[in-house]
Amino acid sequence: MFKPISENEAKGKVKEIFEEIKTARQITEVPNFWKSLANNPETLERTWTSLKQVMKKGALDPVVKELIYVAVSITNGCEYCIKSHSLAAKKKGATEEMLNEMIAVTGMANETNRLVEGYQVEVDEIYK
Repeated sequence: MFKPISENEAKGKVKEIFEEIKTARQITEVPNFWKSLANNPETLERTWTSLKQVMKKGALDPVVKELIYVAVSITNGCEYCIKSHSLAAKKKGATEEMLNEMIAVTGMANETNRLVEGYQVEVDEIYK
């Protein structure tokens, strides 16, 4: 629907954010996600600012945050996010074993969630 904004077309705030993304991620090329969001500089800035804030080191380790991101992306069926955040998780120290286990947990959670919804299981008092 929208043509991604290439790095050589970027101006002003978009160019600044593109440079910040490359520096923060230690990459040489801006990913297509950010190039697409650049069609609306306000959305680009808001999303980049929010992502930095949410994904920074905090109570949860950065690897855990990336694995959660991948799990949600699997559930939502977002191939782009699955691939980009799996790579980010690996860069931050996630192993193949961790990714495999996370995928198994995600699949199991989705299956049991659907069973609970299908059977309309009432929440036990102990969980309330």
